[in-house]
Parts: sequence; structure tokens; C-alpha cells
Amino acid sequence: MNLKSRVRETVCFARNATNYKKALNSKKLNEKSKVIKTIMKYNDEELNNLEYNLALKIDKRNYCQYYLSLLNTKHALLFTFCNNNDYNLKIIKIDLFLINFALFFTINALFFNDDTMHKIYKNKGSLDFIDQLPQTIYSFLISSIFTKILEILALTEDVILDIKSLSINSKNEYNKEIKNIGYKIKIKFVLYFIISTIFLILFWYYISMFCAIYANTQIHLIEDTILSFILSLIEPCFLLLVPGIFRIPSLSKKYNNRYMLYKMSQILQKIIII
Repeated sequence: MNLKSRVRETVCFARNATNYKKALNSKKLNEKSKVIKTIMKYNDEELNNLEYNLALKIDKRNYCQYYLSLLNTKHALLFTFCNNNDYNLKIIKIDLFLINFALFFTINALFFNDDTMHKIYKNKGSLDFIDQLPQTIYSFLISSIFTKILEILALTEDVILDIKSLSINSKNEYNKEIKNIGYKIKIKFVLYFIISTIFLILFWYYISMFCAIYANTQIHLIEDTILSFILSLIEPCFLLLVPGIFRIPSLSKKYNNRYMLYKMSQILQKIIII
């Protein structure tokens, strides 16, 4: 092989290597671009909380799509196991779900007082559904309030959305703000695990004592707990039908300036307890 042939082969190899690098870099850029687009794309929670003028432009969902998005973000079962498009840690959501069930169990046990025991004794070990219903509703409401408090500490979506909405030009200021937000998340998690651990210890202690003393009422306690928990899963399916009645007409092109209807739908979607 002469010198010219070697030079020609070397040049061809260099060109091929350069083209390969360009193709590889282009592929990496495309992948990064797709990731950025995915991150910046609005999820259900963001769409549901858009400002009115922005919602008019980009929210084209119909009533059913909006209702399903509410179920995805508000229903405890769907939120925990089916919603993979939010900014909350999956393991934290599962942990919160299990603590929620333990909370239902304990609150129900707290409502077993002397009157309840007397009714069970009077009915020869049975308890009517009508007698159980008020206790089931009260335990559901109280448990839901405590769960909401734990969610404030456990869920990080609001904090992550703050990062997405940052509009700081300076890189140093942006990095500083990211560190502050990361510090807030760490504090939230530490407080959540401390409080939830204390709760679980108290739950375990009280339930153990209750079941040891009132061995014959364990079946009733389990029944009440299951009823309360099922109620907490059924309730959002009906209540979440309401916000869409106000939101969808407010964003329809047939109507102009339905801002108050839109704000009403947002208020309703926030006050509904999951």
C-alpha cells in the first residue's frame, strides 16, 4: 500500500469518526431535549391550578378528562399506585397510604366507649349497622384531617413546582435557590418521619392494649375500620364530580369572562378531602 492510499484511508476514517461523534452528540441532544420537554410539560396538578387566562389558552380537556385528572390526584388509591406523573416520591406515597390505614384503625378503636360495649353486650355480641354508621363517619373525618397534616410534610410536589416556576437570571442565585428548596425538602422529610414514627408507636401501643382488654370486640373494630376506609375511597368519586360543573363552562369559547366560575372550581377541588 502506497502513501497516498494510507492518507486517503486515514482521512476517510477521520471523517467517519467525526460523523459518528456528531450523530452521537445529536442523539444525546435529542434525548436531553425529550427529557426537558417531559419535565416542563404540565401534569394534572399543574393544569388544574393554572391561572385563568393561561387555562383559557392551553387547557382543552373535556369534563371526563378533567374528572379523571382529579381522581388521579385526589383519590388515595389512584394517587398512590396509579399516578406516576407527579413530583412525589412513590415510596413516600405508599408509606403515607399505610399510615393512613393504621390511623383509621386507631381512630375507630378510640370510638369504642362504654356505650358501644353495652350495645354489643345487649345485642349478644353483635352491633347494628345503624349504630356503627355515626362512628364510621366520625372516624373517617378525623382520620382525613390527620392525613392532610401528614401530607403537608410528606408530599413534595408543591416545592418542585416552585423550582419549575423560578425565573432567576443569575446562575448563582438560581443554584442558591435550589439549595434552599432542597434544604426545605430535607426538613419536611425529617419532620414527617419523626411524626409518623411517633404516631405508629402510639397506634401500636393503643391497639395492642385495646385488643388485649377487649378481645371479643376485635371483629367489630376490623369491620368499622374497613367500612371507614371504604368510605374514604368512595367519597371522592362523587364529590369530585362537582368542580367540573363550574370549570368546563368557564373555559368554553361560548362564554366570555367566566373567571368567578373558574375560581369556584379551583376552591372546590382544593377543599375536597381525600
